[in-house]
Amino acid sequence: MQVAFIVDPLSQLQVGHDTSVALMEALQKRGHRIFCLGLADLYWDQGETWGSVEEIVLDLGADPWYEVKERRLLPLSQMQAVWMRKDPPVDAAYLYATYLLDHLSPRRTLVLNHPAGIRSANEKLYALRFKEWIPRTCVSSSKALLRQFVEQVGQAVLKPLGGKGGEGILRVNAGDPNLNSLIELSTQFGRLPVMVQEYLPQAAAGDKRILLLEGEPLGAVNRIPGEGDFRGNVAAGGRVEKTEIAEKERALCAALAPVLRQEKLYFVGIDVIGERLTEINVTSPTMLREICQLEGVDLADQVAQWLEKKVPIKA
Repeated sequence: MQVAFIVDPLSQLQVGHDTSVALMEALQKRGHRIFCLGLADLYWDQGETWGSVEEIVLDLGADPWYEVKERRLLPLSQMQAVWMRKDPPVDAAYLYATYLLDHLSPRRTLVLNHPAGIRSANEKLYALRFKEWIPRTCVSSSKALLRQFVEQVGQAVLKPLGGKGGEGILRVNAGDPNLNSLIELSTQFGRLPVMVQEYLPQAAAGDKRILLLEGEPLGAVNRIPGEGDFRGNVAAGGRVEKTEIAEKERALCAALAPVLRQEKLYFVGIDVIGERLTEINVTSPTMLREICQLEGVDLADQVAQWLEKKVPIKA
């Protein structure tokens, strides 16, 4: 099987943390060939979508951890799977790439997550489709409305709609003399909407990441905020600990599953605080490495086995 990963530059990926590397490693162990490219390497020619791809061989004990065997131009229809795992932001370049991926025939190549699914699933706003599971939430660019919401709930979390890894997320309080300024900066003076959610005190005990594979829970990890911060994101200094998926959280996963399957969002990470859904990550969900290490199970191999069965044309 030939699998192409659309990712950030390989030199920027962290071997011990990055889920993309874990997936590549698992697929290589099972005898599959790994190809990598970036957004700028996609193009359309001769009636189909092509890529300027690097075939790599992984050796995680070496520096660098990969060897480029060959770089060449080829139609991506030659791949059994193309896995879009470029980190946000989902900007114009990202969106244009999804339109090019739309032209890969599902009879030949599995694209995951599905380009249309990614376009429909802003990682903050997508959770609004499951309003019975989310904390009290307001989305607006209006300073007056956002301030009113914060005053009603007392403490809130303000989130940019296009960030990742906890970037730009603020904990705000009613009565804070800086509140107006924080709202102005976050909304770019009313030009962009932001999300404000009621602060959940359970966040101090952790922000749980649950990975879903075709709607089914694969594993989970609890992310504990670092000292002096309220964000559990590892990229923001949080640490991880072993956890279990509670019964109510399994009910949440079951509620999401039919929608995720319908929109072909195969590999997804949801964030849960106090059994409340806060985000649905569809671009490049992380934490697979950490769950494997804490649980002592090879979930990456399970994903690789699933992919072998899922691709339309077997190698």
